[in-house]
Amino acid sequence: MAFLQSLFKRANAASAAEMLVDDKVYVASQWQLMWWKFRKHKLAIAAALVVFALYLVALLAEPLAAYNPEAQDARHAYRPPTPVRFVDAEGKAYLRPFVYGTKQKRDLETLALVYTDDTSKLYPIHFFVKGYPYKLWSFIPGEIHLFGVEDPGRVFLFGADAQGRDLFSRVVYGTRLSMTIGLVGVTLSFVLGILLGGVSGYYGGTIDMIIQRVIEFLRSMPTIPLWMGLSAALPANWPPVRMYFGITIILSLIGWTSLARVVRGRFLSLREEDFVMAGKVAGSSERTIILKHMVPAMMSYIIAALTLAVPEMILSETALSFLGLGLRYPAISWGVLLQDAQNIRAVATAPWLLVPGAAVVLAVLSLNFLGDGLRDAADPYGR
Repeated sequence: MAFLQSLFKRANAASAAEMLVDDKVYVASQWQLMWWKFRKHKLAIAAALVVFALYLVALLAEPLAAYNPEAQDARHAYRPPTPVRFVDAEGKAYLRPFVYGTKQKRDLETLALVYTDDTSKLYPIHFFVKGYPYKLWSFIPGEIHLFGVEDPGRVFLFGADAQGRDLFSRVVYGTRLSMTIGLVGVTLSFVLGILLGGVSGYYGGTIDMIIQRVIEFLRSMPTIPLWMGLSAALPANWPPVRMYFGITIILSLIGWTSLARVVRGRFLSLREEDFVMAGKVAGSSERTIILKHMVPAMMSYIIAALTLAVPEMILSETALSFLGLGLRYPAISWGVLLQDAQNIRAVATAPWLLVPGAAVVLAVLSLNFLGDGLRDAADPYGR
């Protein structure tokens, strides 16, 4: 009898808990439902953390970089990545990480510089040290860097390029341009896609036909030749900032078409919904109905679409810069850095020149996984 009473109490408790959960779901907003489902997507959460870290690197590039990305030193040309150690050659352990000095010698067969560890010189790695002066965000002066070693020691986490420039510092600086060009480009595409797609879907008729024919014309053209033609039209003597905005506008003028079609399809279905009809009967203006009722009703889908569009922008900039038609030196982006990897002999000698490519892969995969999670969360009632 006691056993049956215990089962009855547990059943009642479980039923009460389910009722509380149901009540919580029924009164939750659309954004709460999205968040509850999104946080169950472990891969998307991990990808969101990676994306956040990449944008944090882009925001704090100057203090995170150990050296000036433009500082050249032929003595360190094609220097391999510096191993960070905690145990020295004699087996003694240290709490603070350190690097060894290096010795150089010329290979008589290949005439290449060969670097070996000089175990007689040990350089501890210090954190938050003074280094080369910089201006954070171009107006905050500073000289504190995340890590560094005392001169004449050097620490090259990703190795050095042909001019002896620290590749880690250059990749960190490249993160700023490559990640923000996707964000800025998608923002412009967002405005064009929402505006033209919304007008096309809401009004229909002749204006819908004109906008759809323009979209079909742009989508029928080969993407890469179109990018190359528009990029080649930009003056080669433009400064890096102007070239940056020029490439961003080019990518945005082409990338808005897919979002506009999604918005048009949603507007075609939403304009017949009861809340839209109620707004018209209440005397709300068309602008109010579109911006305050229809756009928020499909905001979750727009966020998912935009998240998936950012990696496409990053790949487009990387491809254009790699071909020499996008950002150009002295601008630093992942695509510009990958130009050094065009020489097969250089890659065979210094495979670490492909590290910017690994950064592109990491960013694109993380943004795609994040977009998948947001897309699933956009349908919080689905399984």
